[in-house]
Amino acid sequence: MAEVRTTQRHGKNNGKKVSSRWREAFIEALARTSNVTKAAKEAGIEPGQAYRERREKPQFYQRWQDALCEGYDHLELEVLRRLREGDFVTDDGNKYDFASALRVLAAHRDSVAKVRAQRSNTSVADIRASIDRKVDEIRQRVAAREQARSEPH
Repeated sequence: MAEVRTTQRHGKNNGKKVSSRWREAFIEALARTSNVTKAAKEAGIEPGQAYRERREKPQFYQRWQDALCEGYDHLELEVLRRLREGDFVTDDGNKYDFASALRVLAAHRDSVAKVRAQRSNTSVADIRASIDRKVDEIRQRVAAREQARSEPH
C-alpha cells in the first residue's frame, strides 16, 4: 500500500492525506488527459503542488514534458481515428468537439516540437513544420467532413 503523509508545505491540500506516490499518478493522468487540473485531482493534490514540483525538480519537469508529448500524440491519433472512421459522437452521445481538439493541438505544438527536437537532436523549426503540416491536414479533413455533412444529399 502506498505511503500516505499529510502535506504541510505551503499549507496546501488543507491537511488532507496525500499519497507520497502522487507524482506517478499525476504523470500517468497528465499523459492520458493533457489536463493539469484533472491530473492533479486524480493524484489527490492541488494543481499548485504539481506546478511547484515542476519548478523545483528538473527531473519532474522532464517527466511532465514527456507526459504532455504523450498526451499530444494520443489526442492527435484520436482526432485522426475519428475522422477516418467517421466517429463524430462521443461515448456519452455528444458530438465530438474537433474545434477544441485542434485548439489544444495548436496551443501545445511549440512545447511538443521543443521536446521532440531535444529527443531526436533535430531543429525545433523542422519539428514545428512537421507538426504544422499535421495540424493543417487535420483541419482540412475536419472542414471537408463538415462540408460534406452540410451539403444536401
